[in-house]
Amino acid sequence: MKKPDKKRLQTRQTETLRQRALARWDAEGGAEAVPALPTDDVGEAGSGSPATAEPSPGSPPAAPWSDAECQQLHARLIALENLVISMLAMGNKRQLALARDMASHIVARTGSTPHRLTEQAARQMTHVVGRAKWFRDQA
Repeated sequence: MKKPDKKRLQTRQTETLRQRALARWDAEGGAEAVPALPTDDVGEAGSGSPATAEPSPGSPPAAPWSDAECQQLHARLIALENLVISMLAMGNKRQLALARDMASHIVARTGSTPHRLTEQAARQMTHVVGRAKWFRDQA
């Protein structure tokens, strides 16, 4: 096989793998293993346990999360947030502006009631960018 053909084949294979990964992401592959938050009549997250959420048809019911699992997830989230802050702090002004603009895209779907967690996520994203800017200015 000639080099250009081999390179074209690798590019095609890479693109196929990328498309498969995106399809899994779009289909929320594996999301059924994580219990959904129950909602009350207003569409807000309720105070019930995640195990009370309705499983999707054909999937086994998910077990409730233990305190240890929640604490582990919390620790991982803190670590990821700090990694994002450090990467943004090393970015240029355009990247910081883009990240700040992305926060304005965190909104409820068309026709849906705004959810307090969605609004909080947008504020948190703006806060993360601000923290990155502070670290950037300190350097």
